[in-house]
Amino acid sequence: MLNKRELWHCNVTKQQAVKVSGFLIDTPMHTALTPRRELALLLTLAGIQFTHVLDFMIMMPLGPQLTALFAISDAQFGLLVSAYTFAAGASGLLAASFVDRFERKRLLLVLYFLFGLTTLACALAPTYGMLMLARIAAGVFGGMLSAMTQTIIGDVIPFDRRGRATGLVMMSFSLATVVGVPSGLFLAHWGGWHSSFMAIAVACVLVGALAVWSLPRLDKHVANARGQNLSFAVRGVLADRNHRLALAMSFAMMFAAFTVIPYITIYMQANHILLPTEIPFIYLSGGIVTLVSARWIGGLTDRVGKRKMFQRMLLLSMVPMTLTTLMQPYALPVVLLVSASLFFCMNARMIPGMAFLTSAAQPQFRGAFMSLNGAVQSVSIGLATWLGGLLIQRSPQGQVTHYWLCALAGVTASVVAYWLAERVKMHTIDLPADPSSPVAAGPP
Repeated sequence: MLNKRELWHCNVTKQQAVKVSGFLIDTPMHTALTPRRELALLLTLAGIQFTHVLDFMIMMPLGPQLTALFAISDAQFGLLVSAYTFAAGASGLLAASFVDRFERKRLLLVLYFLFGLTTLACALAPTYGMLMLARIAAGVFGGMLSAMTQTIIGDVIPFDRRGRATGLVMMSFSLATVVGVPSGLFLAHWGGWHSSFMAIAVACVLVGALAVWSLPRLDKHVANARGQNLSFAVRGVLADRNHRLALAMSFAMMFAAFTVIPYITIYMQANHILLPTEIPFIYLSGGIVTLVSARWIGGLTDRVGKRKMFQRMLLLSMVPMTLTTLMQPYALPVVLLVSASLFFCMNARMIPGMAFLTSAAQPQFRGAFMSLNGAVQSVSIGLATWLGGLLIQRSPQGQVTHYWLCALAGVTASVVAYWLAERVKMHTIDLPADPSSPVAAGPP
């Protein structure tokens, strides 16, 4: 049965609620899938996230190569990374006004096709300016894709299994780190940086074919969106105080990580902590740790509670975040232990954090909310990366200095995210198959 605290965090709207045993329960928006179809769906969403995340992540370890090739500064490189996320943020704001007006499968396939084309354009870019334009275009469609995958999870997966489902899809971050980035760096070493993006474009073709087969038709939400003007969804999301708090929490969560992460490779190489040939080991070790732990973190999120798990991981992440920015030329195992701890903590925050955010959205505005959330996160990443590029400096010997200021900014943002998490309310679980059975509460 729902306890008092869980009832307090219920905020179900009339359009999507029914009364069972005296309680209002969030009803499922779509027909439940069989376990096999659900697994296929989640693996497809993970594949889409894999290519989208890898397209963004591969830029960071290519920093030393791109700064030398195009003769650009660290701040200009930070702008190249930020351009993708700023474009993703702008497209997320645009998507929030129309994403709930279209059938999800068709919209996702169109966006993914366009994302693959713009990634191919990145591979063919001959200059810094052309690469910047291609990154902006890729960010436009990549930002919408991220929101769409989380929206589909919220539509199809019941509340009490949403943490595990999110953990499975979030394994794409680990795979991008442990497989995608080292492979991309290997290709960049032997075939130039262009080949990394070419490989991602090929992967988009394969995942797109899987998506055509595995994605179900999801259109029952369209009826609620008919007759609404384009700004209705955005106004509906922002009118809810709980939505605004959740979006602020999401902004702080992402900002905390990306003041530090984009400059790890530049710092490690410029300060002679690692050799260029040792850089892939950072992503390989970090990816293995997050890959192995993702399912465990997802299950633990459902058992411990989304809010409590998220807050605990926020506090834990401050330690490796600070140690990374103070790293000296230690032995390789010590450096990898710290970097792997950082990757683990960042992923362990994201899994309960995204499950938390998905559950904070009102069901009829979930698509618009997740699109806005994607926009907020993208802008947060862009601002954090831009700020990090301004904070770090170079010594006369070419070494990176003042990196610890990036950690200070990240720790501050983590504290803000922790404080906001206390104030965000979650919706209840979905309707049980048997209305006469007791209503089991999802974790807080």
